[in-house]
Amino acid sequence: MSDATQNVIQTTDLPPGMDKRFAILRRCRRIWAVASIHGDVERLEALHETLTTRYEAGDRFVYLGNYYGHGSAILETVDELLRFRRIVLSQPPYTHLDDIVYLRGRQEEMWRKMLQLQFAGDCQEILDWMLERGAGATLAAYGGRAADARSAIMEGLLAISRWTGQLRQAIRGHAGHNNFMTGFRRAAFTDEGALLFVSAGLDPSKDLNDQEDGFWWNSQGFTETAASGYQGFKKLVRGYDPAHEGIVESEMTVSIDSGAGFGGSLNAVCLDAAGGIVDRVSV
Repeated sequence: MSDATQNVIQTTDLPPGMDKRFAILRRCRRIWAVASIHGDVERLEALHETLTTRYEAGDRFVYLGNYYGHGSAILETVDELLRFRRIVLSQPPYTHLDDIVYLRGRQEEMWRKMLQLQFAGDCQEILDWMLERGAGATLAAYGGRAADARSAIMEGLLAISRWTGQLRQAIRGHAGHNNFMTGFRRAAFTDEGALLFVSAGLDPSKDLNDQEDGFWWNSQGFTETAASGYQGFKKLVRGYDPAHEGIVESEMTVSIDSGAGFGGSLNAVCLDAAGGIVDRVSV
């Protein structure tokens, strides 16, 4: 077990594997990592169709965040993710629930903040900041309107709380969506400490437990780890690249975003236990 893995475990009061901020992938032979989707359900469906003929018994799956935002088919994207999970879980030898992991991306983090808008310091400024970065697509998908949010902000905290409560109720109206949203992990790593999976980046100067927003916003930090590595992990894998440069591999990192949801393709790579790419799909 690497120092990084030990650090995550030792700084919690829970047994190994019970820190729900992180997912631990155990006894892995192959792991599929799926890049940011951004509501591009057609590419996701095509990717899943290909994966049904490519994945092998015992394979793990890590979706690297950004299911929401920008695209016009947010609800359908979540439904497709849940559908494919049911298919994988139903195939003998049966996959464990913990073998399919969904990381929280920046879109999911913004959506979480949207649902807690009443606790924001400057509600209007934060709302506008999130809308400028794609959160409006998720808001519209669940029947919300920015105009209603602004009206609630003018009325005060109680009105904002009612508005976010209506959004939560709308989420519960779609089967499986609330459980999907509450099951996101900040990062995932293999039990031997070889591979670390993040959504967009991290701060290489901080431990995993102290990353805070680094997993979603510090994409430059991920680039820095390409040269220096990070806390003993052999390979870092991310699913969102602001430049959408596609599948780019260095000795220490793998970045796999080609811009799904922005007109680009959706990628998935299959890694062996040491972090080598053994298969890849691009649709």
